[in-house]
Amino acid sequence: MPSTRPMPSIDDAARPRLAPHVRMRFDDARGQHALLSPETVWVVNDTGAAIVELCDGRRTVAEIESELHSRYDQVADGDVRRFLADLVAKHRMEVDHG
Repeated sequence: MPSTRPMPSIDDAARPRLAPHVRMRFDDARGQHALLSPETVWVVNDTGAAIVELCDGRRTVAEIESELHSRYDQVADGDVRRFLADLVAKHRMEVDHG
């Protein structure tokens, strides 16, 4: 059943970073990136992995979006924010605002 919680707001000045208990790893055997936490494994595609790699707590969401637009042709406006909001809602990402 989908959650009825509202998605967190992610603005241009937000500086996302992985939550302290979450790590990203590449599984060579499966050829997939995954976010690992004590209770879960969440598989992410290459674009998701690129977003997570840029979330170092120093870059803003606007800077991350700009970098991804320069790398990929198919990154739609709002996709990065929705992905980050989902990670924040699932306690896999933290965001410093401004």
